[in-house]
Amino acid sequence: MTTLRLPGLVDVHTHMRDPGQTHKEDWASGTAAALAGGFTTVLAMPNTEPPVVDRPSLDGAVAAASRGARCDYGLYLGASEGNAEEVAVIAGDVAGLKMYLDSTFGELRLPDPDSWWRHLEAWPDDRPVALHAEGATLAAVLLMATMLERPVHVCHLATEDEVVSVLRARERGLAVTCEVTPHHLFLDQTDAERLGGLGSVRPPLASPSDRKALWRHLDDIDCFATDHAPHTLDEKLSAAPPPGFPGLETALPLLLGAVHDGLLTIDDVVARLHDNPRRIFRLPEQDAKVEVDPDAGWTVDGADQQTRAGWTPFDGRMMRGRVARVTVRGEDVFRDGEVLAAPGSGRNVREEH
Repeated sequence: MTTLRLPGLVDVHTHMRDPGQTHKEDWASGTAAALAGGFTTVLAMPNTEPPVVDRPSLDGAVAAASRGARCDYGLYLGASEGNAEEVAVIAGDVAGLKMYLDSTFGELRLPDPDSWWRHLEAWPDDRPVALHAEGATLAAVLLMATMLERPVHVCHLATEDEVVSVLRARERGLAVTCEVTPHHLFLDQTDAERLGGLGSVRPPLASPSDRKALWRHLDDIDCFATDHAPHTLDEKLSAAPPPGFPGLETALPLLLGAVHDGLLTIDDVVARLHDNPRRIFRLPEQDAKVEVDPDAGWTVDGADQQTRAGWTPFDGRMMRGRVARVTVRGEDVFRDGEVLAAPGSGRNVREEH
């Protein structure tokens, strides 16, 4: 077997659903999925129940992570209408601030641009601000960040217009970084029609031309991020399916397939799943290694994955490349399809060890 050796990968955009919605996922199951996908650090979003918007809710979320996480982790704080000053004080304890400026899953959307300004102004410049902003909203908040000379990170670009907005902001001197998800690279509106409720995600799957534009602009994109957002199959097949896909276990194989097809290099993958995430989010170095069989062929079966979701929009897809072994701090945490790390063995990236 040919063995490809990678550093431990970082996913800067995940949803662990813990606390409050552990029927979808919890820290133990979500980080088992991470290790199976080659990710040894995950950063988790704040739209839990309760949302992570202050010190008490952060303490509760950290407690849940410390009990369950099998890999290293960080947590975001969520921006709300009235918490700009409060959360800025505890910025050093988290992965970053998440601002939801367009509709998504949960109740953290900020409809008032005045609150955008307050958060962008109050949050420390040396700590990341991650933006969920689509279309015209993205253009507006990037203009605001440029006026404040405030570095920002744009989540899950989905359209060519959004890429252009980022590039124009960079031309104006804004320090703006960005990410794209594998599902926006490998799926589009034609897949959404085929998938029905299973294809519901925010931002929505875009047009085939937008998907091609993301590939053309890959040199302008800093990170790959899964936006791992699990829901149960029953929820996704309901009359009002919640938006989101599980993605931790399919991301690397999809990208390795693109490497095989000549669309990417291994260096491109490592830059966007290790080097750039650690630089942008100021993450400590980690003693972690991933061994991959790049020639392994297999068919995706969501019911056979580690995530509690039990499905994936890539069900039935042929993949090339599979994680064989993962080590963290000299210990095997995943090997030959088996998760070996115990719940609670992961470390908080914002704590000293």
